[in-house]
Formats: sequence, C-alpha cells, structure tokens
Amino acid sequence: MIADIQKRSLHRTKIIQGQLRALETAIENEQYCMDILTQNLAIQKSLGSLSKLILENHLRTHVAQEFAHGDVDASIKELLQLYELQNNRGK
Repeated sequence: MIADIQKRSLHRTKIIQGQLRALETAIENEQYCMDILTQNLAIQKSLGSLSKLILENHLRTHVAQEFAHGDVDASIKELLQLYELQNNRGK
C-alpha cells in the first residue's frame, strides 16, 4: 500500500471508530432520532471517504501494474464487479 494512502486510511478508520462509539452511546441514551440519523449519515460519508482512498491505492498500484503488463480485461472486470456491488447495495 502507498505509505501516504495507508496513513490517511488508518486515520480515517480511527475517526470511524470514534463515530461508531458516539452512535452507540446515542442509541443507548435514547437521544433524539434525528441526531442519531445525522451521526449515522456522517459514518456513511466517512466510510465512503475510506473506500475512495482504498480505491485510489488499488488504481495506482495493482491496476497500473496490470495495465502495464497488458492485463486490461482483468482490471476492467474487477472494477465493474465493484461498481455493480455498489449500485445493488440495499436494493
């Protein structure tokens, strides 16, 4: 993994852990539903940011290597599967 992306990814996971603890506490304390939902959405955004970092790393390392060696089809198939998984989520 690219060092900078790894550092940022680990930082993001620590933020997400804190957000999850806060969400758990909010639910346990029966806080206002809109506050809980807002915290939940913030976690989803943070997870999206983490996914973006991991995808960037994958593109810059694995996909770049596969393209350099002419293995374009495998990379395209893999990325399309990820796209499909993202678009079918919750449906």
